[in-house]
Amino acid sequence: MNRTELTKWIKNRAAEAGFSACGIARADFLEKDATRLEEWLKAGFHGTMAYMENHFDKRVDPRKLLEGARSVIVFLYNYFPEKPLPETDNYILSKYAYGEDYHHVIKDKLFRLIAEIKELAGNINARPFVDSAPVLERAWAERAGLGWVGKNANFIVPKRGSFFFISEIITDLELDYDQPRNNDFCGDCTRCLDACPTQAIVAPRVVDARRCISYLTIELKDEIPNGFEGKFHDRIFGCDICQDVCPWTKFSAQHNEPRFMPNDKLAGMKAAEWEQLTPELFNALFKKSAVKRTKFAGLIRNIQFVSGTKKQ
Repeated sequence: MNRTELTKWIKNRAAEAGFSACGIARADFLEKDATRLEEWLKAGFHGTMAYMENHFDKRVDPRKLLEGARSVIVFLYNYFPEKPLPETDNYILSKYAYGEDYHHVIKDKLFRLIAEIKELAGNINARPFVDSAPVLERAWAERAGLGWVGKNANFIVPKRGSFFFISEIITDLELDYDQPRNNDFCGDCTRCLDACPTQAIVAPRVVDARRCISYLTIELKDEIPNGFEGKFHDRIFGCDICQDVCPWTKFSAQHNEPRFMPNDKLAGMKAAEWEQLTPELFNALFKKSAVKRTKFAGLIRNIQFVSGTKKQ
């Protein structure tokens, strides 16, 4: 199987495995993105996420992550639900956290795909990445020609929206490479900037994490600053506001991944039950969920902050 045939096989196999799109970029130094990342870090927009300062060289050059890397294979996986969980008399979770932790779901698929590629291509080196290593995933998705980074700093796919997980396989295989679009289709639209209740989008494609509801409810381990009271719009884990208002969202289609479906108990929760949450119920609701990142104490903190019942 030659390079072109193998490239086509990988993309076809990715579709069969449930991925919504697959593009391939040459593994190289991300010069422009390195500058943007450096400026973002210097501005302190990463807040308490000190890990973002680590492994800078690896973040901007995949050849530092895998010796001899030649290709970055980028995958998109849809997680848009048929309908959101009830939001009336309820607290709100980001849509990506409805079901099983996407890290596990997608990495399982990538490991299987790597094994299959090795059966065809022989003794190659390849590593899977699912939002858990120093990889600038949106930059690579752009380079692989899959879409563009919108003004809300989310990755947008033309006529398909932004509710996609991004993952990669970095390999020493030489493959056929896709071309980036070199443009975006946000135009003069500012709906995401206008809708953000905490003004976290400080410039097009620039988010100050210290003001972002997702950061404040997940990454921040300290108390949430009082200045954000009344601005979370009932959100207790993550936020989708800047995606929900995006005009491209109207093209979002329902995902087909059973492991992303919420369990019946989660689908039936109401505000009063959240306010009486116990460690046992937390574990039952989120047995394999990404919500476990915030832990029971963190979710209780968020519920109390949003409900106005936090202890002074």
